[in-house]
Amino acid sequence: MKLLRWGEPGQEKPGLMADDGTIRDLSAHVVDIGGAVLSPDGLARLAEIDPMSLPVVAGDARLGPCVGNIGKMMCIGLNYSDHAAEAGMDEPEHPILFMKANSAITGPNDTVMIPRRSVKTDWEVELGVVIGQTCKYVTEAEALDYVAGYCIVNDVSEREFQIGLTGQWTKGKSCDTFGPTGPWLVTADEIPDPQTLDLSLDLNGQRMQTGNTSKMIFSVAQIISHLSQLCTLHPGDVISTGTPPGVGMGMKPDPVYLKAGDVMELSISGLGTQRQEVGQDA
Repeated sequence: MKLLRWGEPGQEKPGLMADDGTIRDLSAHVVDIGGAVLSPDGLARLAEIDPMSLPVVAGDARLGPCVGNIGKMMCIGLNYSDHAAEAGMDEPEHPILFMKANSAITGPNDTVMIPRRSVKTDWEVELGVVIGQTCKYVTEAEALDYVAGYCIVNDVSEREFQIGLTGQWTKGKSCDTFGPTGPWLVTADEIPDPQTLDLSLDLNGQRMQTGNTSKMIFSVAQIISHLSQLCTLHPGDVISTGTPPGVGMGMKPDPVYLKAGDVMELSISGLGTQRQEVGQDA
């Protein structure tokens, strides 16, 4: 299934993408896409619904973040071997963890706003992992059993805030609109191996990022297991698993950063696409 949320910001309703390409309204069956709805039982109940029996949503409806009421967004840094090489950094011995403020999370096609005093706003296409069951002290072998599904995340980053302001990564990751998520959550049964997915990001029609999740230093299962040793993961938590090479900061000979009027287009095989125009906070 491809589960989604549609409607104006703060008023999103649950829905799904039917095989005929139409958005269908799930409001009569669930309140939102999140929490217990993402459990195995919850997803099984949704799978029993005939999508063609659901009301059709207007094709121009805004898509919101594909998960509602996200408890926490946990992000993994420097998790692709080719990205580490691009950055000239050693591969980490353990997953690098930082958090992205929930207030940064937006819809997949919402405008990304460059904050005031920003000089180095950058892009990062990433595989998002949505947790479906309470998860604590799990092994790598069982970790994927706790995944409800997958989605695209653009881990937008302000590098001066991230690196220049005393090296606080979360500062550069949590600005408003810096977490486009979606367009939909693709349930785990449709993605049998999350380590075989192609990722890409185009800026103004030019390919900037190309990668494959096979290049992850730490696999999805390793990441979930590692994080579950540190804190409990809850249904609706999202893990953004790192970005492949091609970020603006790594461009040679000169870095390239976002400016108002730019357009980003992101894609991950099987997970759809995002498209964001870039604006500038006054």
